[in-house]
Amino acid sequence: MNSEISISIATEADIAALVTLVNSAYRGESSKKGWTTEAELLGGLRTDPITLLEQINQPGHTFLKAVDSTKKIIACVSLEEKANKLYLGMLTVQPDIQASGIGKKMLAASEEFALSKHLGCIEMTVISVRSELISYYERRGYRATGEKRDFPSDPKFGIQKQALEFIVLEKHLA
Repeated sequence: MNSEISISIATEADIAALVTLVNSAYRGESSKKGWTTEAELLGGLRTDPITLLEQINQPGHTFLKAVDSTKKIIACVSLEEKANKLYLGMLTVQPDIQASGIGKKMLAASEEFALSKHLGCIEMTVISVRSELISYYERRGYRATGEKRDFPSDPKFGIQKQALEFIVLEKHLA
């Protein structure tokens, strides 16, 4: 499967497919097919068309998408330029093909994108209780900064089933 994917910049025409993909990977029953689910931690949707439209049209914000040989979007990542860093969020891989190396390819593409923008650091936030996800990123060179951030209380980011906070991870690029 990995050799059959292509990664490019997502456009407004991709929003419906991106919303479906992201919500299927993070929330609800479908997300439990993969290992990145947040269904036990958060209810509600992970994103919606209005939010993605705003992000895609925001200067300095880019979504990368991975499509398979059938042109179906199977992965995505949100990248936002912030000062001298690139903020990486919403890394998503279709639940039933997680652990096949596509996430690694999306991270590599994100790092290439950062370097093309002359940004030497990638930052992300991860829910602090997601130890398996934190370990995944650590194996790829990301390190905890020691900084913690509050999880948003706005229900558009999900309905918390327990108190949550983020930790900040960074990777400095060569």
